[in-house]
Parts: sequence; C-alpha cells; structure tokens
Amino acid sequence: MDKETMQDAEAIFDPLRPVLMRVCYRMLGSVADAEDIVQEAFIRWVAADRSEVVAPEAFLRRTVTRLCLDQLKSARQRREVYVGAWLPEPLVEERVEEDITLPLMLALERLSPLERAAFLLHDVFGVEFDEVAETLQRSSEACRKLASRARVRVRESRTRFPVDKQQGIRLAEAFFAASRSGDMKALGEMLAEDVSLHADGGGKRPAVREPVLGYDAVMKLQGHLAMLFQKKGSTFVRACFINGLPGFVSLESDGELQTTALEIENGKVAGIYVVRNPDKLRHLH
Repeated sequence: MDKETMQDAEAIFDPLRPVLMRVCYRMLGSVADAEDIVQEAFIRWVAADRSEVVAPEAFLRRTVTRLCLDQLKSARQRREVYVGAWLPEPLVEERVEEDITLPLMLALERLSPLERAAFLLHDVFGVEFDEVAETLQRSSEACRKLASRARVRVRESRTRFPVDKQQGIRLAEAFFAASRSGDMKALGEMLAEDVSLHADGGGKRPAVREPVLGYDAVMKLQGHLAMLFQKKGSTFVRACFINGLPGFVSLESDGELQTTALEIENGKVAGIYVVRNPDKLRHLH
C-alpha cells in the first residue's frame, strides 16, 4: 500500500478513534484490550474496500463491537480463575464522563455479551436498533428485547444521586487525608451506614478478596490500613474522576500506584473501589 493510501485511511480513522475506544473500553473494562481491538479495527479498515463503505463510523463501530464480542468469550474464562474481586481497569479523567459509571460497568459484567452490546450501543451511544441488529446479526426486535432485559438488570446501578463535581473532588481529597492520617472520626463522618469496599489486587498485591460490607466492617478495615499508612507512607498523586466517580491516585509504599474511586450518595461515601493490581495500572504511568 502506498503512503497516500495509508494517509487517506488514517484521515478518516483517527478522528473516530476516541469514540471507538469508548465503545471497546465499556464493552471490555480493559484499556489495554480496548487499544488492541481498535488497532485491529484499523488494520481491517486499511485492508477494506473503503469505496464501498457509505458510513465509516457505523462500519468501524460494527467492526469493533464484533471483535469485542469475540474477546468477551475468552475474558469470561479468565475471570473464572481471577484471584479476588474483579474491577475494571481505572479510566482516569480530568472531567467526568456522564454516560457510564463504575457501578454500572460492574452491573454490565452480569449481562450476556449480546445484552451488554445491545444496551451499550443503543442506550449509551444512541445507535438505532437497525444498526444494532446489523452489528449483532440479530433482528431489530430481538435486539430490542436484549436491550430491554439489560435495562432492567442495570437500572438500579445508575447513579441516583448526582454529586456536584467540585464537591466530589473535595470529598475525595478529604477521604485521602483522613484515611492516611488515621483521623477515624473524620473518616467515619464521611461514610454511609451501608457503605461497601471493593478491592482488586488480582493476586499480585495484598487486597481483601471479598467485598467488605457495612459501616462497622469498613471502619475496622480502614483503622487497620491507617496504621499501615502511618508506618509505611502513602503519597497523594492527584484527585480526578475514575470511571465517572470522584477519586484519587496514590503512590503506595511498595512503589506502585493505586486508584480509589468513591461512590457518593446524599453527600456520603456509599462505595469505595480500590484498584491495586499493577497490570491494570500500567497505562497510568
């Protein structure tokens, strides 16, 4: 292929790369896997007869969705032997994305691959059911049913209590300060009664393997962690939004990064999501 032809292909593909990454990441929960899928889609785009493609964005969205469906089959097998709780790779953003949050991504994990694709394409990305049907190689009616079932199953996982963005960042900064200094009174005042904590170490770094549920259990764990932080240290890197939730990135005593995302309800921390697995944090470096 000559240089001019490659440049023509890139000129159409590159502006669509961000939206294709969003589709892939939300399907797979992995930045690295999403990047691989988008690159494979580019290779196929270069090889395609582009003169026959009427709508490049639809063509490429269909391509990456089908590749993601194939990837999900092997991903589910890997999850079956995953050590401890699984959380998606943290997507760290300066500005919050409103379309999907971490709790919703966890709810999507409970859907079948086809339900997940139908819901994301139609409800999140606004794709018409005719295109969804062509992508999934099902009838429009079948895709409507897939999306409807998914909608019911994830309804409770949508953010019901929108938090002011600056308030969320201030709460994340205060959470870091209290949890690292051992100010348990201040920390306790931030937590909801039904707070839960989820940590993903992937068997690579120490982390609780099951969710910690309830105020007392979370406070007990945080008290233990505070003693470790005071002995070994923990450095605040920055506050940010992680998968749509306010949170922060920290550098821990073992030299590895860690992300903490906070689900806020009525001004209280209702969910704490900590990613420690170094394989899921490489893109942050």
